[in-house]
Amino acid sequence: MACDYYNCRGCSNETIDEKKTNCSPWSCDKLSVYDWLSDLPMSENSFDIVEIRFKNTRKDFYKNVNKLNLAKGDIVAVEASPGHDIGTISLVGDLVKTQLTKSNTPFNIEFKKIYRKAKPNDIEKWHRSISFEDEIMFEARRIASDLKLSMKIGDVEYQGDKTKAIFYYIAEERVDFRQLIKILAERFRIRVEMRQIGARQEAGRIGGIGSCGRELCCSTWITNFVSVTTNSARYQELSLNPQKLAGQCGKLKCCLNYELDCYIDAQKDFPPISQSLRTEKGVAIHQKTDIYKRIMWYSYDNGNMATAVPVPVDRVQEIIKLNKNGEKVFDLIDKSRLVIELPKLDYKNVVGEDSLTRFDNATPKKKKKKRRKKPANAQSQQKTSDNVKSTNDEKTKPKHKPKITPKLSEENEQEQKPRKRNFRPKNKARNKPKHNSQKPNNEKPKGDTPQN
Repeated sequence: MACDYYNCRGCSNETIDEKKTNCSPWSCDKLSVYDWLSDLPMSENSFDIVEIRFKNTRKDFYKNVNKLNLAKGDIVAVEASPGHDIGTISLVGDLVKTQLTKSNTPFNIEFKKIYRKAKPNDIEKWHRSISFEDEIMFEARRIASDLKLSMKIGDVEYQGDKTKAIFYYIAEERVDFRQLIKILAERFRIRVEMRQIGARQEAGRIGGIGSCGRELCCSTWITNFVSVTTNSARYQELSLNPQKLAGQCGKLKCCLNYELDCYIDAQKDFPPISQSLRTEKGVAIHQKTDIYKRIMWYSYDNGNMATAVPVPVDRVQEIIKLNKNGEKVFDLIDKSRLVIELPKLDYKNVVGEDSLTRFDNATPKKKKKKRRKKPANAQSQQKTSDNVKSTNDEKTKPKHKPKITPKLSEENEQEQKPRKRNFRPKNKARNKPKHNSQKPNNEKPKGDTPQN
């Protein structure tokens, strides 16, 4: 079962809200073990030793003397000294045997007993005691600083029956905390147990995210802490930068030991790095080593990696043997036996095929003038204005176009003028103007005068 507010003391995803937790069903607690036998039915003669977890990384093994039907996630009352404690079952069945072997716990010792499944009164009392833990921890730190004790109290764990509390502290030297125990016992009316832990154990109890982006190993699976030295970094050719090599606990990272054996086995036939190589060009000094590629880098200028030359390990051993016999090689690399295998490219290399001057004599292309498209509003406005102009022109346009005659000179004009006659013409229609329908006001009409 996934943990909730009542059994999340050892959960690595514990939240402040009482109603919400971010837990997965099988790996929410610290130092969790995946039960890959959980889907198999349990036999009657199953292993009666049960693993129970308490606050953070504290776990212990208890015996199911009453043959209770227990499952992972059940809250039980177990034996303590004095009184009883409340814990959550983290593992049952045959996998507990492997956990006992892993923790170097013998099978024939007398284990503490499981009394019963926790009752609602037990759980209520247990959580009342849990609510005082942070307050007591801060008060204990203040008292320790007043007593000028060189120690750091990192965590406080109350017992389930609220009769005892365990104070976890870190100290580099031995501390006389007898006065501190008296003050705490008188003020809080409990039995006090002081338990010293290391910096790695404190980091495991608190938890966190490492530089690799995952949860800390000390809070997920490491139980036995092995000492880590700077030789582990030297074997792996790592830079001795304390900021990169140190973890959240302030000590060297535990992961420096994970691949140490592989690096040591790979360097068994490597020559010592303090051995210099003598050639006709000078003395070459070791700069660095690529262990898994079996390449050692040497330079004639000590400390200058720009002039370093990669030399295979077999060639280095050959040069050392010749130097012991008093011989010198011409160069670090024997070019007569050097075979360069170029990698096969899965693409075509077209660099250099095109001429660099292919664009020098090229005639520039004429740019076509792009006609600007008028917006729709402008086009509609132009159409309306054209329509208005056309209507105005039609109104002002005369109905009959006047006849345009070419302009003549004065001589021609006099010749073409009609001669004045004193007699009346026989045919009146001959002298009528063709297109002069309206007579001017100044001229008198020809013919008979109107009679009064």
